[in-house]
Amino acid sequence: MSDKARDFRVLVIDDERLYAEAIAREVRRLGMGCDVVLTAADGLARSAAERYDLVLLDHKLPDDDGIRIIPIVLARQPHASLVMMTAYQAIPSAIQAIRQGADDYIVKQTSLQPIVAAVVEARRRIALRDASAGWWDEHEQGGLLGASPAIARVREQIARVASRSDTTVLLTGETGVGKEVAARMLHGRSSPAGTPLVVVDCVALPGTLVESLLFGHEKGAFTGADRARNGAFHEAGDGTIFLDEIGEMDLALQGKLLRVIESRRFTRLGSVREHDVRARVVAATNRDLLEQVKQGRFRFDLYQRLAVFPIHIPPLRDRGGDVLLLARHFLKFFADKMGLSHRPLAREVEEYLLSYDFPGNVRELKNVIERSAILSDDGEIAARHLPERILRRDAGAPPRVGPAAGLPFDFVPGVDTLDTLEVKVIRHALEQAQGVKAEAARILGISRFQLMRRLEKLRLDKGEGEGA
Repeated sequence: MSDKARDFRVLVIDDERLYAEAIAREVRRLGMGCDVVLTAADGLARSAAERYDLVLLDHKLPDDDGIRIIPIVLARQPHASLVMMTAYQAIPSAIQAIRQGADDYIVKQTSLQPIVAAVVEARRRIALRDASAGWWDEHEQGGLLGASPAIARVREQIARVASRSDTTVLLTGETGVGKEVAARMLHGRSSPAGTPLVVVDCVALPGTLVESLLFGHEKGAFTGADRARNGAFHEAGDGTIFLDEIGEMDLALQGKLLRVIESRRFTRLGSVREHDVRARVVAATNRDLLEQVKQGRFRFDLYQRLAVFPIHIPPLRDRGGDVLLLARHFLKFFADKMGLSHRPLAREVEEYLLSYDFPGNVRELKNVIERSAILSDDGEIAARHLPERILRRDAGAPPRVGPAAGLPFDFVPGVDTLDTLEVKVIRHALEQAQGVKAEAARILGISRFQLMRRLEKLRLDKGEGEGA
């Protein structure tokens, strides 16, 4: 057994002592550490005091509901995987658990084999994630802090491309998800210490000066050029040039940029001397570039050059309990900045944040927390400190599937199992979404990554909803 396996620690929160202890024996037999607690209160206390890699959480606890405390546990164990255990075949509860940030759920059986398999799978998944060593320090940047599988995958991709090559990277995602944070992390991991990260906002580039800003110019190259200037590609040196919102770039300039990326050489305006491009090129966009290509607004050959290694940054609504981790991170930052005492989030505030869709993503959350810190007194952050749009619980909420909306399919008590009900729910969502998996995931209130895992587990990944 490797040192890594011996270091892996599991927390079991389950009021059935004999069942919990049986799980602990199996976990320890695999060479992993395991602690057992019998109540939600003890589980929250232990999760605040110790570090765990996996939390096995029972649905029904004597003092609280397991689903309700999922975000709190994950906020205290941001690197851990969480698996919900339930003795009830209740599909709405399973979906709600995943929406709250659980990686998986298991129906309790006489055999412990499914739980043992989940523990082994969690260890494998976390080992892959931790291959991107150093991510724990990186989370201080804020935007890529999180325990969700979606954001962990982004960190893994950044670590992989940073350590193995200087290839071009394309960062995609909605406005405010943290694309520049990802670019800075990539730069910090792959460029020599002290080398610059040069950020170019393609939206703000004035048409007549675009080439000068990117490639530089010689004295007298155009009217007003009273002296020579270096462009962004020169200033980046051996570091990174970050082309933000590349989808807004003019078509004429796209052709010139393509030639520079292909040849790895550029020429200043007014000069015939070529200079080598030594920097890594990282581009970002909130647009669908392939759709832009279809509309004739973006060159396909440039897209191919930029998207050698694409990384998609997920929206905050697909990251479950990460919203609370980020909220606490920003609250501490602004409290320190303003010289304020520590201000905890009220339980009601946590619930409001978890139920809001955050169309502005991490940037919007950061602004909300800054506003709340300013409005608060020496007590906790209360609901009255939140913007009105967040207090409207239905604002931006995804469509609900389950008893609250009426089951849109036949349910046969005593015949349908948890798995068959889940198959029906997923198939119905895929039908509503016309086979588009991203839309089906939105209808279910889970991330596309989580939907793909469910499809694979239920053997629906072949032939069921082939849309993107």
